[in-house]
Amino acid sequence: MSDPKLNLTDRNLIGLAYAREGQYRVRDTETPGFFVLIGSRTKSFMIQSDLRVEKKRTTIRMKVAEVGEISAREARSRAKGLLARIAAGEDPRPPRVDPIPVLQDAGVPTLREAWERFKASHLERKGRAHGTFRNYTDHMERLFADWLDQPLSVIGEMPRLLADRHDHITRNHGPAIANGAARSFRAVYNHARKTCRQLPAENPAIGVDWNPDRRRNTAMGAADLPGWFEQAALIPNPIRREFQLLTLLSGSRPEALKNVRVEDLDLRRRVMHIRLPKGGPDKAFDVPLSRAMLESIFRLRRLGPVIYPQSGREWLFPSDAACGHMTEHKEKREVLSHYGNDLRQTYRTIGQAAEVSEIDMHLLMNHSLPGVNAGYITRSKLMRDHLRAQQEKLSQFIVGSAVGRGRRPSAELSRWLNSTSRMMLQELLDEHPDTARLRAGPRSALRRLEVQAARMAVHELPGALLDAPSRRSRRYA
Repeated sequence: MSDPKLNLTDRNLIGLAYAREGQYRVRDTETPGFFVLIGSRTKSFMIQSDLRVEKKRTTIRMKVAEVGEISAREARSRAKGLLARIAAGEDPRPPRVDPIPVLQDAGVPTLREAWERFKASHLERKGRAHGTFRNYTDHMERLFADWLDQPLSVIGEMPRLLADRHDHITRNHGPAIANGAARSFRAVYNHARKTCRQLPAENPAIGVDWNPDRRRNTAMGAADLPGWFEQAALIPNPIRREFQLLTLLSGSRPEALKNVRVEDLDLRRRVMHIRLPKGGPDKAFDVPLSRAMLESIFRLRRLGPVIYPQSGREWLFPSDAACGHMTEHKEKREVLSHYGNDLRQTYRTIGQAAEVSEIDMHLLMNHSLPGVNAGYITRSKLMRDHLRAQQEKLSQFIVGSAVGRGRRPSAELSRWLNSTSRMMLQELLDEHPDTARLRAGPRSALRRLEVQAARMAVHELPGALLDAPSRRSRRYA
C-alpha cells in the first residue's frame, strides 16, 4: 500500500492521528523526499533520497526535526537544503565518531581500561596538545607498565604501592619525572572514580611524599651573552645555529618554534605566527619580528632550501627527520652552554634589564595578563607599532651586549651576524656595471653601496622572500 500524501502544514499535521502500532509515513505533496514519520507517541519531519557517488548509490534517510520543535514551513526549507546537498553528491549526515571504549562489565576497571578511557575522553576528545598526550603515555605505558592489568581497586586500597613506586622512580629517573608520573596516575584514578563508585573515594596519591619542585634558574645576564654568541657561531649546522638565535630573540618555547612553517611568516606585517603553542591551537598568537630576527629568517630562507630541498620549502627549520622539521634542539653543554628554555628565561631576564614593562613582557611571551584591568587590552592592536618597538628594543639590547659597546667579536661571529648584509652587497656588486672602479675608487662610493646593502637586508627582506614581491612591500618598515 502506497504512503498517503498531504500538503504538510501545521494545521494539517494536527489532524494526523498517532499510529496504533508501528509507524506510518505521510509524504509532502510539494517537496519530493520530504515526509512526516508518525509513531505511537511522536511525529518527526524526515527526508529520504539517493546519494550517487562514482556510480555507487546509497539511500540516505535522516531526521530533520520533531514536529512542534519548528514549524512545517521551516522544516520544509531545511529539507530542501538537505536534499539539494544530496543531489550535489554530498552526504549531509554528521561524521561518525569512534565510540569511547566501554568497560566490558560493570566491575572495577583495570589500570589499562581506566587509562584507555581517560585517553579517549579526556585527551583525544578535548584536543590536548601533543606534548601532554606524549607525557601521559610515557608515564602510564612505561613507568606503570607492570600495573596495567591490575584492578584499580588494588592500588586504591593500598596507597603504599604508589608511594613506593614514586620513590623508585625518583631514585632511578629523577624527582621531576617521579612527580609527573604520580600526577598522571592521580588524574587517571580520579577520572575512573567518576564512573565507578566501587573504587575507594580517597585517591592513593595522598600517600605520596612529593619531591620539591624548584624553578630552574638558568637564565643568562648581559655579561654572559658575548660568550654564548661566540659558542653559537661555532655550531656547524647553520639551521640549528639560527634556531638557537631565534629562540633567544623571540623568547619562544622550543617546541612551538620548531613547528613554524614558511607560510606562517607574514613579512609585510613583520610577524611570525605560532600555531602550536603551549595550550594548543586555541592559544595561537603572532610574534612581532625585530630587524635582527628578520635577518636570521632571511639567512634561513636562503640556506634551508639548499640544504634540504624538499622540507626547506615548507618548514622554517627543516631537517631530514620524517616530519620534515627539527625535532631535537639540545646541544652538548660544552658546545652551547644554554639552550631551550634557558633562552626563554634569558629573554625574560634581559627584558627586565632593558626596562620593558611587565605587561609588555606578558604580551610578547603570550602569557595571560594579570588583573581585570589588563584583561581589557587587545593584543593585536598593539602589534604593529608598540610591541614591535619593544621587540626591537630587546633585540638591540641582546645583540648589542654581545657584539656592541667596543667589543671585538671573533671572525666566525662577525661572519655569521653580518652575512645578510654581505650577501646583499655581493649581489649589488655583481650587478653593478663598473664593480672594479668602485672597489679601486674612493671609499665613499663603495660605502654608499654598503649602506644600500644593509638597508636592503632589512627593508627589502619581505620582497626577497615573498613569492610575488612588490615595491610597496619594501616600504613596510
